Amino acid sequence: MRLAGIATLAEANQFLPVWRAQHNRRFAVQPAQAADLHRPLPVGTEVRAVVALRTRRVLRRDRTVAHGGQLYQVQGRVRATHVVVEERVDGTLRLLHQDRPLTYQRIVKPSPALVSPPPPQRPRPVGKPKPAHPWNRVGTFATARPREAKP
Repeated sequence: MRLAGIATLAEANQFLPVWRAQHNRRFAVQPAQAADLHRPLPVGTEVRAVVALRTRRVLRRDRTVAHGGQLYQVQGRVRATHVVVEERVDGTLRLLHQDRPLTYQRIVKPSPALVSPPPPQRPRPVGKPKPAHPWNRVGTFATARPREAKP
């Protein structure tokens, strides 16, 4: 499009049919057989599940699963250490164990505004060691005199 001098969306929309025709002339290949050889979809196949993104996640002891910055809790009893999180194209989410869907609930974390801040800490008083403290004894590091510079 840059070579054709196209800079706006309207110009690109006008150029698209011309470009598509050129592209098809250049790269089109005639099929070996004209008949449609696609097989029918097997009965019971759910297309949305086929094109979904599946991720294996750890099921914690409290039956929660972390995924995408969110926390989900499985409702039923499951004896598993891992579950599969299935993200579908339409944005829905499913939790599966051995290809069986699990009922779950999203756990909503409380917002920081609702959580009360901890009580303020009192500053520790800065104290001076007593005269009998070991730091104040003669000959220790704290009371050692600085060395004199050598001439």
